[in-house]
Amino acid sequence: MSIETTSAAQMVIVGAGPAGVRAAQTLLQHGVRPVIIDEVALPGGQIYRQGPAGRAHARHRYGFEWKRAQAIHAAGADNAARADYRAQTTVWNAVPGQLDVIHNGHIDSIPYTHLLLATGATDRVLPFSGWTLPGVFTLGGAQIALKSQNCLFGPRIVFAGTGPLLYLVAYQYARAGGQVLAVLDSAPQSAQIRAMPALLNAPLTLAKGMYYLSWLRTHGVPIHHDAHITAATGTGRVEGVNALIGGSTRFIACDAIAVGHGLRSETQLADLLDCDFDFDDAQRAWLPRRDADGRSTTPGVYLAGDGAGIQGAIVAEWAGERAALAMLNDAGVPIDKHRIAPLQRKQAAYARFRRGLYQAFPQPAVPKSCDDNVTVCRCESITAGALRKAAIEYNITDLNRLKALTRIGMGLCQGRMCHTGAAELLAQCQNVPLSSIGRLRSQAPIKPLNLAALGEAC
Repeated sequence: MSIETTSAAQMVIVGAGPAGVRAAQTLLQHGVRPVIIDEVALPGGQIYRQGPAGRAHARHRYGFEWKRAQAIHAAGADNAARADYRAQTTVWNAVPGQLDVIHNGHIDSIPYTHLLLATGATDRVLPFSGWTLPGVFTLGGAQIALKSQNCLFGPRIVFAGTGPLLYLVAYQYARAGGQVLAVLDSAPQSAQIRAMPALLNAPLTLAKGMYYLSWLRTHGVPIHHDAHITAATGTGRVEGVNALIGGSTRFIACDAIAVGHGLRSETQLADLLDCDFDFDDAQRAWLPRRDADGRSTTPGVYLAGDGAGIQGAIVAEWAGERAALAMLNDAGVPIDKHRIAPLQRKQAAYARFRRGLYQAFPQPAVPKSCDDNVTVCRCESITAGALRKAAIEYNITDLNRLKALTRIGMGLCQGRMCHTGAAELLAQCQNVPLSSIGRLRSQAPIKPLNLAALGEAC
């Protein structure tokens, strides 16, 4: 699907991570000056997040990826100097042809003809007893502390969940001097062995992951497979964790827990713009539909990076460039179409690798043993028991009806933290496939606004 050629194209990119940076770079190379909108002060996204100047060297902060991080930072800085760069600016609403943004408390609107959503991802969080205690962090939050502030939240830390990010962050913390007491991986080791043929499609990336694993083991960090965190314990803050390991419950005393069961795409803007969504079984999530070049089903709206489906930072760079080429082509700007084929080949190889990752680290559901007293929605203090009771009493089989009757997903986070847990619990309670209960529909503002800012806009 393409849009009409225009000589006055206004191209806007939301997100300055790997996808957004490479997309902006491509547009600038073709003589198009885009608007770039990003919530943080410096480009890089979550994976290549920049900290205060002089706090830590790139080698220390990014490990094997330090050269790639430096390249993204350099390209992002060049983009900022040449494009209309709106740092520390949040998009809170989107309608066809216009984005509503807020910067330093002031609301503004930005028109567009071509819009690239490179919105990235957040942690996929599953609720468990004690997960709201001080001292429990997500894996992404742990990375922010390390990269942005160059600090640890330990010193004695347990890492739990599944996925390659689990091992990466545990490795980064151990290298930075944290005492990593254990890594609890919910995936069985047999699944990782079966996935090896697919993982060999990206041998260098696989070798890095194997290095993190072997480094942790060599330095005495216990790694447990098929291990499930059941509770964080403590009075006032985390003092330990209970986990099911090898069929037995074990207690590990600790000061902090970092947990994450994969990542979830940030899709709110695509939803507001009426993009069609499809359910992805491997990611256990609804994702906006796009063609191979990144075009969504809404004319003029393009998608790239983890905001359209979790594929990783390297693929995000290629997807960003490819989506920018599609934007240019649809606007009537001449492009070198021979550039698309090598991008397509690299993306295809990593797609096979990504399928291997989901085979090696399957996304878990909320366990049936999840206690009724466990908080699912932190913003509205809604428990698993309240959700189950409403689902049964009103025979709810649609997630948005559950939202209407319980306020799940109506808080400040707009369902970012509770969506996954609520969906898993509803499907489990009604014994239906996760794909059958729908998804929480997004509402503006998708990020919190204060009344003073809204009053200024009226």
